Amino acid sequence: MMRLTAHVSGRIQMTGYRARVVALAKGFGLAGFVRNRPDGRVEVVAEGEKDDLVRFASALNMKNTLIQVEDVETTYSDASGDYAGFHKIVGSEETGDRLDEGVEILKEIAVTLKEGFGDLGNKMDTMLEKQDSTIGEIQGLRYDMKSHMDQRFERIEIDLAELKAAMKHRGLI
Repeated sequence: MMRLTAHVSGRIQMTGYRARVVALAKGFGLAGFVRNRPDGRVEVVAEGEKDDLVRFASALNMKNTLIQVEDVETTYSDASGDYAGFHKIVGSEETGDRLDEGVEILKEIAVTLKEGFGDLGNKMDTMLEKQDSTIGEIQGLRYDMKSHMDQRFERIEIDLAELKAAMKHRGLI
């Protein structure tokens, strides 16, 4: 059994990095912890089999939309066996700070949505007015078409009556 101590630097604090490290460590069957350091780095202490620790150390170098690891400094030593599982250490002030920051982010989202939906509401009102206008046009066209067809049918009925009369007069019917 070996111990890996890693100091990770980059844009990693307040990005979900530690949660990802915990998931990785558990996937490798490692024991230890991960925590933020005051200097902006993240410290990772993991114990397990050497091959697993080497692969784990390589996996600590993450990059995605939020997480941008710049450097992973690693040292290996003998395991102490002090850890039963792998966990994230959270500072006492950290939870309150995260909640405050989360509230501010939610406020920004709410304002953005409200502004976006405010404009959307105006657009919907305009669309409803156009829809009402279109419905009015269609109803007018239907009325015009009905009047036209009624006149045509009336004319056809008159023409048929005249044809019948002429055919009767000539003895064809």
